[in-house]
Amino acid sequence: MSRDYRKTVRGLGLVLKRVTICWLALLAATFVSAAGWVLSAAAQTRHTPAAASAGTIANIRIEGIQRIEPETIRSYLLVQPGDPWDPERIDRSLKALFNTGLFADVKLDREGNVLVVRVVENPILNRIAFEGNSKIADKDLNTEIQSRPRTVYTRTRVQNDVRRILELYRRRGRFAASVEPKIIQLPENRVDLVFEINEGPSTGVRSINFVGNRVFSDGTLRTAIETKESRWYRFLSTADTYDPDRLTYDRELLRKFYLTEGYADFRVASAVAELTPDRDGFVITFTIDEGERYRFGKVDVNIGLKDLPREAVLPLLTVQSGDWYDAQELEHSISVLTDALGNRGYAFVEVKPEVNRNREEHTVDVVFDVHEGPQVYVERIDISGNVRTLDKVIRREFLLVEGDAFNTNKMQRSKDRVKNLGFFKKVEVSNSPGSAPDRTVINTEIEEQSTGELSVGLGFSTTDGPLADVSVRERNFLGRGQDIRIGTVISFNSQQIDLSYTEPYFLDKNIAAGIDIFEVKTSPTSNFFTGVSPVYQQFSYGGALRTGFQLSENLRQTWKYTGRSDDITNIQSNASLFIQLQAGTHLTSAIGQVLLYDRRDNRQEPTSGYYASIGNDFAGAGFGVQYIRNKLSAGYYYSVAPEWVLGLTAEAGDVFGWGGQQVLLQDRFFVGGDNLRGFAPAGIGPRDIVSGDALGGNKYYLGSLALSVPLGLPKELGISGRVFTDFGTLWSNDQKNLVLTPAQLAATGGVQPVIADSAAIRAAAGVGVSWKSPVGPIRLDLAIPIKKEPFDKTQLFHVSFGTRF
Repeated sequence: MSRDYRKTVRGLGLVLKRVTICWLALLAATFVSAAGWVLSAAAQTRHTPAAASAGTIANIRIEGIQRIEPETIRSYLLVQPGDPWDPERIDRSLKALFNTGLFADVKLDREGNVLVVRVVENPILNRIAFEGNSKIADKDLNTEIQSRPRTVYTRTRVQNDVRRILELYRRRGRFAASVEPKIIQLPENRVDLVFEINEGPSTGVRSINFVGNRVFSDGTLRTAIETKESRWYRFLSTADTYDPDRLTYDRELLRKFYLTEGYADFRVASAVAELTPDRDGFVITFTIDEGERYRFGKVDVNIGLKDLPREAVLPLLTVQSGDWYDAQELEHSISVLTDALGNRGYAFVEVKPEVNRNREEHTVDVVFDVHEGPQVYVERIDISGNVRTLDKVIRREFLLVEGDAFNTNKMQRSKDRVKNLGFFKKVEVSNSPGSAPDRTVINTEIEEQSTGELSVGLGFSTTDGPLADVSVRERNFLGRGQDIRIGTVISFNSQQIDLSYTEPYFLDKNIAAGIDIFEVKTSPTSNFFTGVSPVYQQFSYGGALRTGFQLSENLRQTWKYTGRSDDITNIQSNASLFIQLQAGTHLTSAIGQVLLYDRRDNRQEPTSGYYASIGNDFAGAGFGVQYIRNKLSAGYYYSVAPEWVLGLTAEAGDVFGWGGQQVLLQDRFFVGGDNLRGFAPAGIGPRDIVSGDALGGNKYYLGSLALSVPLGLPKELGISGRVFTDFGTLWSNDQKNLVLTPAQLAATGGVQPVIADSAAIRAAAGVGVSWKSPVGPIRLDLAIPIKKEPFDKTQLFHVSFGTRF
């Protein structure tokens, strides 16, 4: 056999061998694929019986149910006995049963011509509990989740509840919190669901940065927003924890801040919060575009009302050409115009500002378009959400009643009046269309809050020393808006107990009426700080009837009748003879009034505005001591610059007897300490030269000029400084020209006591610091007298603090 032949045969053999191998591999793959198809078909047949052969469903058998009725399951099936075997409809029936959430597992099998439905029911939730939570109460978590006792347990719902709880903790600034649900099996297919919570540390704000600010520093902008950087002194605040909702609010606060400063083009490009790699805090970055600063250009009014000249409206505007643009002041002008024109009889007036911005000259022209609005009347006022508070308590705060011409501004002010009651956590007022095009319905939704108070106060002052007060108060008694209070105060110098009751709308009129009952024991001339012991004690008890009403929005009139008994007792043997002569009990029957005009922006910490009041008391109405007391007071506040407030206050008083009577010790004025810093309590005025005891005076005047100054500390610390000067005097005493009887002269060793009295002005200057501390306001003043009399008593430091909890 030739070599070529052998090579040919060998080649054919190799080809046949390779073909054989490929054929065997293809055959094996086909076999495996067929086996997989058979197994898949078998599995599908077990859960969703296919129509392997023609036929109909003879019967449906249900297995595994415990609580659920068979008919409930049948209602979800898309096939019934007598229907043909349809794989698609059986598969949809399987999904429908799963989607009910009632079952942990569902199988549909075919046994002959019988469709077998095998189910495993989900358990019933017996109880839901939370473990490990201390920052969020159980009731708050329960309102957040959807799972409820005596409902069906499903994994999907529990997983959603876990996500909601985590989101709730993230809103509280705890991004490291974790929640693990645990199931406790109980008999009868019941389970207890326990959410094990690890709250983790609070995720604070490590830093707040601003990009794009040229005019205002980062520190200034940080004071304008609600979110604060984490610092040790913010342990009682939550403002330094990251909150996405608060970040959105901060964007709006930044916008308002710049718009009130004249930057009409301002915008916040982005506000990004990034979690640090160690997940210990957030870095917040605001990217802003300040734009240019604008002034008001042309300011005019376009009148569309009959018999109303333009010249009568222009003086009402609070914005003037040339002033820096202020969006808040623009809204204020609209409110002022609406109110003023409404009071002139234009019930349906509508004020719309047309704002034109001149980007080249950086001015904003404003034309207030005043025209007749649609004639809409209040059909009714609906109130909802008040469970305890009576409807009339809310309705009487509304400036609108059924039938009035609708006014948006009055509706907003009514909302503010209801909120100012302090009875409600939330107040929402809106209007909706009524039964006719010219009718509207005012809807008021409120959420009540606790109005009862148990107050315990602790404090200290250089005058009274340690003090404590306890009071129980209900500001919405029986849901009628009535205020009832009982309290007691105990200090080094005084002990007091009082009961007061106030009806804010007496006889359903806008007149407040009240009654006070009190008992007071005090030592007016003692001083804890200097160690001056009580020279005498004054024991007083009695009561008062009072009423007050608003004459206008800023003018209030108050009337008061007081019946009181005063007993001067426990007089020390070395006390002034003039005090000893006042010993005994004296009755007082007095009628008084106070007329107050108040335009301050805030009564507690005013930054602008003024007030003035006049008060008069007439004693001797029917019985008792006889005197007339008059008092004037006034104050003016002006913001020189942000956080720099200049305040000037003054007061004066005069008391004199009538019907031949003299003014007694308990009815005189005493000056020093709180009302004249730099001098001790009762430190100036008529004084017994021998004993040094203060005797009080009949006439006085006081003044104070103070400038609040920032100390460069973070605003949220609540620390502010001030420089001040106090001045005033106290003089005149009815006992000054007293001629002693021989017996009285004998008691003094034949020495005629002399009263030192001078109307010369006293003055002091000093500095002070106030701190809104976690335990209450603390005030520290250092004042040096720069004008005084030789017999005056001075005091360098004056400190006081107190709190209520």
